[in-house]
Amino acid sequence: MGGVVSAAGGADAEAEVRFVHPYQALKPYRCPSCGHAIRPGTGHYVVVPHEAPDLRRHWHRPCWERRLR
Repeated sequence: MGGVVSAAGGADAEAEVRFVHPYQALKPYRCPSCGHAIRPGTGHYVVVPHEAPDLRRHWHRPCWERRLR
């Protein structure tokens, strides 16, 4: 997977955010923001909560960036 892009939540980061490059995206996922599919071959973010790594979610790049505004 891509490297850590940022930590959501500031200094006491609540989650690790990683970018998944298109060549690494081999499975379809559903974006929790818009509810649409993230197709294989689409670069996107994976957000992994530190307290509950099994609750990781895959986000479209624009959906995650819009969330941060």
